[in-house]
Amino acid sequence: MSLKCGIVGLPNVGKSTLFNCLSNAKAQSANFPFCTIEPNIGITSVPDPRLEKLETIVNPERVVPATMEIVDIAGLVKGASKGEGLGNQFLANIRETDAILHVLRCFDDGNIVHVDGSVNPIRDKEIIDIELQLKDLETIEKKIQSLSRVIKSGDKDAVKENELAFKIKEGLEQSISVRGLGFDASDMEVIKRFNLITSKPVMYVCNVDEASVLTGNAYVDQVRASVANERAEVLIIGAKIEADITELETYEERKMFLDELGLDEPGVNRLIRSAYDLLNLQTYFTAGVKEVRAWTIYKGSTAPQAAGVIHTDFEKGFIRAEVMKYDDFVQYGSEAAVKEAGKFKVEGKEYVVSDGDVMHFRFNV
Repeated sequence: MSLKCGIVGLPNVGKSTLFNCLSNAKAQSANFPFCTIEPNIGITSVPDPRLEKLETIVNPERVVPATMEIVDIAGLVKGASKGEGLGNQFLANIRETDAILHVLRCFDDGNIVHVDGSVNPIRDKEIIDIELQLKDLETIEKKIQSLSRVIKSGDKDAVKENELAFKIKEGLEQSISVRGLGFDASDMEVIKRFNLITSKPVMYVCNVDEASVLTGNAYVDQVRASVANERAEVLIIGAKIEADITELETYEERKMFLDELGLDEPGVNRLIRSAYDLLNLQTYFTAGVKEVRAWTIYKGSTAPQAAGVIHTDFEKGFIRAEVMKYDDFVQYGSEAAVKEAGKFKVEGKEYVVSDGDVMHFRFNV
């Protein structure tokens, strides 16, 4: 399962610095706009301490974590929806992502130039919001035109789509993103077909200075108030601190640095896990002497769907799933002990996988 989170924001807010911390890929990071011209793509592991515990129990030949694709997208400016700056490229790149990590500058530093001359995260947010909304408005108007021809034939699906399209158009004209219009899950399934940028889930990443990394600051408070109706998460992170952490070579050095700041773990770990959750994802494990591996599935996936992530043949020929709960496996220390305790379950096609399940699949093709 290949899912992408796109890092967006105005030039010089810390996007590329954050991307470098998240990924082994090295985006250029410099104090001028449009530093990132082509979208940089990196693969980052999803931090999960459960993998380490499984490794100690099973002692496998290798351990494979879940991963996520991160895309660092070129900075946006006013007029992007009309092609200004790198607008057309930006909008094409962001349309291909599954979720948006919107980085906002929430720190003062006279040495780092702001593209609009002053620090104001709400203004910055609105600049990008407006450009994305204008692009979506253009898209939905075209959709309404195409639907008008289909509706005449009495197509019920087209009538439903048209009703939703007009609600979206009305909202966008009032500067309300699609995700803020209160559509239910069934409506959103239909809306997905429209491929609208502002329907994507979003996390606002407030890039703060060292003094604000624990509790935030006035800028962060403004952001939280501004997005209260968006169903969006707000995360505080210090990109410069994260960059400093990545320069430290040993676990002990990183631990000491984090302790001095009062942090339990690097902020990028929280960011990756939050992005994982933003995409409505969860993890199940396979555990054997050859490999302990974390597999990514959508929340609510059934056992055959989970099996299909390993190989499509597993889903097609699914017979049953053998399931151990992670906590049981850790408590009893082996598959045999889990069976002896009566905690080993055999599940069929209707079984909905829980986060952390340790699974084996039986199939026949």
